[in-house]
Amino acid sequence: MKNLETESKYLRAKEKVDAQRKFYTSLISYVVFILFLGAINYWTNKWQYAWFLWAAFGWGIGLVFKAIKVFGYGTFFSTSWEERKIKEYMNEDKKNDLWR
Repeated sequence: MKNLETESKYLRAKEKVDAQRKFYTSLISYVVFILFLGAINYWTNKWQYAWFLWAAFGWGIGLVFKAIKVFGYGTFFSTSWEERKIKEYMNEDKKNDLWR
């Protein structure tokens, strides 16, 4: 029974890692493609009309929804996040106090 439980946890973790990998791949594609569109926009009309921003905005909205699906909404501003940040800043202060 223990082996089955461990395998189940492994499969869930693998699915999460795969989803995160796909998100980061999409994010890299977004940045590269929007930069490419921005370059084309600049070369064709020297920023008279920044049409590439429409693509950036539309695709960006989709990316935000994908991030929420992969990481969850609470990940970014949850209580545990706040506590981790507070501890991180407290530790930084301790390190800085050592050098004073």
